[in-house]
Amino acid sequence: MEENNSGILSMRANLLNERREEVQIESGNNNYGKKGLIIEEIKKQAWLAGPLVSVNLMLFSLQLISIMFVGHLGELPLSGASMATSFASVTGFSLLMGMSSALDTFCGQSYGAKQYHMLGVHLQRAMIILMVVSIPLALIWANTRSILIAFGQDHQIATQAGHYAQFLIPALFAYGLLYSILRFLQTQNIVFPMMLSSGVSTLIHLPVCWILVFKSGLGNRGAALAIGISYWVNVILLAFYVKFSGSCSQTWTGFSSEALYDLISYVKLSIPSACMVCLEMWSFELMVLLAGLLPNPTLETSVLSISLNTAGTIWMIPFGLSGAVSTRVSNELGAGRPQAAQLAVLVVLLIAISEGILVGMVLIFIRNLWGYAYSNEQEVVSYVAIMMPILALSNFLDGLQAVLSGIARGCGWQIMGAYINLGAYYIVGIPCAIVLAFVLHIGGKGLWLGIICALTIQVVSLFVITVTTNWDHQANKARERVYEEVIPIDQVS
Repeated sequence: MEENNSGILSMRANLLNERREEVQIESGNNNYGKKGLIIEEIKKQAWLAGPLVSVNLMLFSLQLISIMFVGHLGELPLSGASMATSFASVTGFSLLMGMSSALDTFCGQSYGAKQYHMLGVHLQRAMIILMVVSIPLALIWANTRSILIAFGQDHQIATQAGHYAQFLIPALFAYGLLYSILRFLQTQNIVFPMMLSSGVSTLIHLPVCWILVFKSGLGNRGAALAIGISYWVNVILLAFYVKFSGSCSQTWTGFSSEALYDLISYVKLSIPSACMVCLEMWSFELMVLLAGLLPNPTLETSVLSISLNTAGTIWMIPFGLSGAVSTRVSNELGAGRPQAAQLAVLVVLLIAISEGILVGMVLIFIRNLWGYAYSNEQEVVSYVAIMMPILALSNFLDGLQAVLSGIARGCGWQIMGAYINLGAYYIVGIPCAIVLAFVLHIGGKGLWLGIICALTIQVVSLFVITVTTNWDHQANKARERVYEEVIPIDQVS
């Protein structure tokens, strides 16, 4: 058996080397060939990123729509729903999103290596692990009221938040499955069905939310339940597509016991993947809590919330680019084409820089008007105008870190990325934010400048690692990762 496996590996290595040489010959050294490759790569990434941006925006809008409906019930239900949403993001959604992103590496590289059946195996592993992880998270959400009171929150608001979080539990289990299927499809460059299913679930969410909030008597609990219904609709639509579409006939061959064989390999990569996402998202939530400790906390918290909401919406553009480059890099490395992966990196960095500059100019241009979208208070509008240039700079850096993080996921650098995020945000960023806001008395601007310090460290670190990468070595590592997953399955069968 060992000699047979060795022969298989040798044959596959030869095939990958031949494919790599073919790509090098095709690319040529003339300028026309290079320009053609760059244009082709831009088209591929735009084809991926456009639908991904739409999907992310629509998924982001579900919780926002529910909050808007709850806002019509009064200040107390709105405060409770907002607190529960933040609590759910920190303790559940961010963790599951991060753990599912390990599929960017596993599925992307397997697809590039044409080990199509392994995509279904990896998807099943992700679904199993994320469903198991969701059980203790659900227990935490069920006790949201007690946890918030223990942390000194107002009892009435904590009670409202507790009810909202309990009815949000069905959404938790759907969320892990949804993002697993989305990653599974994304790594195969199947993005338009994702956009269609997300659009349908968003349209359904509007009437369902209205009925459950205003007609059923559930109030803010109905808004939370509507989110779960919309997520499950999306999961069911995508599951039917994966099951019956010819596009997934090779990558999904049904449920298999093979998925149970090596769950630990997924866990080892999913944990640092979650850390990459959570360490960054938690730092932004911490900024809101710190804003409440500043002089004039109402103003500071309001403006910081407006800034975060604006930044979160804009961030969906580089987040889509992040998914696109993660897919392109992982596919090309899995296929043994390191030069193509390197080209994808160069192209996405140019796109991210251009997008960051363009959006930054728009933010600066509308700085005196944007505050009116949220408030008629002149004090708030003026403060937002001051924050907008800072927000433009942070958006530029955040866009770069998003695509660099996507490159890291495509290569399987999640452990390194987790350490970088830990150092950037919790050793540099948050201490700088505290000093600037509370010691130098810069206020909310100081908190945001602290985030900019963290983003700078994160971007520089990831950029240095990316530009010094030996892409041939990364292609070899991708090949090893893919075939390590294949060989045990042969042994099991």
